[in-house]
Amino acid sequence: MSVSAATIVDQLTALLGANAVIGEPGQMGIYLHEPRKRFHTGAAAVVMPSSIEQVQAVVRWANAAGVGIIAQGGNTGLVGAQVPLRGDEVIISMAKLDRIRAVDTAAGTMTAEAGVILENAHAAAEAQNTIFPLWLASQGSARIGGLLASNAGGVNVLAYGNARELTMGVEAVMADGQLYQGLNSLKKDNTGYDLRDLLVGSEGTLGIITAATLKLFPKPEDYETTIVNIAGPEAALPLFELLRARIGGRLNAFELVPHIGLEMQLKHGFLDSDPTAGASPWYALIEVARMQGGEAGSLMSAIETAFAQGLIDNAVFAESLADRTRMWSFREQMSEVQSKEGASIKHDVSVPIAAVPQLIAEGIAAGERISPGIRAVPFGHMGDGNIHFNFSQPEGADPKAFMAEYDEKLHEAIYEIVLKLGGSVSAEHGIGQLKVDLLKQVKDPVALSLMRTIKTALDPKGILNPGKMLG
Repeated sequence: MSVSAATIVDQLTALLGANAVIGEPGQMGIYLHEPRKRFHTGAAAVVMPSSIEQVQAVVRWANAAGVGIIAQGGNTGLVGAQVPLRGDEVIISMAKLDRIRAVDTAAGTMTAEAGVILENAHAAAEAQNTIFPLWLASQGSARIGGLLASNAGGVNVLAYGNARELTMGVEAVMADGQLYQGLNSLKKDNTGYDLRDLLVGSEGTLGIITAATLKLFPKPEDYETTIVNIAGPEAALPLFELLRARIGGRLNAFELVPHIGLEMQLKHGFLDSDPTAGASPWYALIEVARMQGGEAGSLMSAIETAFAQGLIDNAVFAESLADRTRMWSFREQMSEVQSKEGASIKHDVSVPIAAVPQLIAEGIAAGERISPGIRAVPFGHMGDGNIHFNFSQPEGADPKAFMAEYDEKLHEAIYEIVLKLGGSVSAEHGIGQLKVDLLKQVKDPVALSLMRTIKTALDPKGILNPGKMLG
């Protein structure tokens, strides 16, 4: 680092004021400790700008000084994009840029700053009888800027799309401090390259998103939610096809969960009662939105047809908000509960929907072959082909020894299956620093070359999130 940490702190303090700069390592913990505790590198400083102009000032300073900067939202990312890699970077926390600038129900848009917590965006939309349908387990702490930078997915991708599809325009500070003013609510704008789509999903390597125009949708009058018992993923596929044919775009979610996930949650008190209709090897959580004036019972009718065709053998419907909340808690707590069972090895992958049963069958077999007694816990978004293929250590195993022996072996096995099936090694979590080497192995060489060209053009000094994504 050509500039010492002490000098960085002094210069940033002069730029922003003492209250906006953290220079003591002992006070940086919440900005450094990411959810999986995989990365443990310090930072030169943390800054908390309270205006777009201050973000620009910090970026201009960093570009002139050659100091790496990392934009951070709620620090909920799972691949280390939002935390330091080298130790000489400055973290720019976007937490103070948390205004909802506008809600336009006629246009169906909301303009929100990067630091807005997702849960607060939900509340602002619902206050106008609309919804912002990006929905995920960390919504109480995840912030809009980070969600867009990582192109977050969540449980409503099936009906509404991922973060990129929910974004109409962005405002971003570029590597030289210029402000790209791309906020708009136009459904049609054919005036050249779409810089929005370039910045969304770039993990802060091309620019720092400071605000976005987001899509809003009419608030459903109600939801029909059920958990059905199925024999396995091979039965889930024709069930999904039946529901899509019968219900179409109102099918919000089709989430697959194995019985071991229910066992873990009941064992550790994550659920106050069993939300299912009874023991089953696998479950599917299905939800349909009923819009105003729509007729109730479409999901019930489709499930009755599925019974008649032998696709399911039991089902339970939510009869209250408490029931629906419990059902969704069952799905959303799947990752968290695994931490109570020792070490876990996790994969965020996607394959064509028709290949999901094969992915799960071959992945489970590979896990058992590599580590006898291992507990496979694959679950997730069957409706869009995104499976979180996780493994928990064998009961009683030593966590550190388990990770040291099997982490890389299981990664190689699962990724080999995924690529054979035409899938992706990162469905919704991104690349960050965790999958940099993997990206180089699996990405088309021409695509990698083009990505590097874009990076060099927009960030010639390499100050934006250095070392992430492209290495």
